[in-house]
Amino acid sequence: MKDLIAFLRGKGLRPTTHRVAVARFVFNTSSHPSADEVLNSVRRHCPTISRATVYNALDLFVKKGLLRKRLLKPGAEVFDPLMDAHHHFIDETTGAIFDVPLDACKIQPTAALRGYDIKEYHVVLRGRRRKTQKGPLSWE
Repeated sequence: MKDLIAFLRGKGLRPTTHRVAVARFVFNTSSHPSADEVLNSVRRHCPTISRATVYNALDLFVKKGLLRKRLLKPGAEVFDPLMDAHHHFIDETTGAIFDVPLDACKIQPTAALRGYDIKEYHVVLRGRRRKTQKGPLSWE
């Protein structure tokens, strides 16, 4: 993200040094980091940042609709900067989390869902990448 300070201001946030440091990491990663992973990464460049400051910044970004908090890893919430609707694939061998396009999974409502208005759905796929698979993941 080019002008992070202007982006944060445009979302009604005061761009403090610590918020900018957290934002720089979470908005420029393709991973789905936990709060502790964000803390460890940000501390490399900003050693004085506290755990509470990181958690508060992440929670504020979620509240402002800039990040989604997801429970994708056992016992740990992760943060997802991709706000467009999508699903996830978790590689059980490496623990890596990959974004899956929404149209890669077709969901058909059943009779059991009639009478409900579905606001959103999110599919989490878990498995292992085949050893013969090379290159980037493909969902086609």
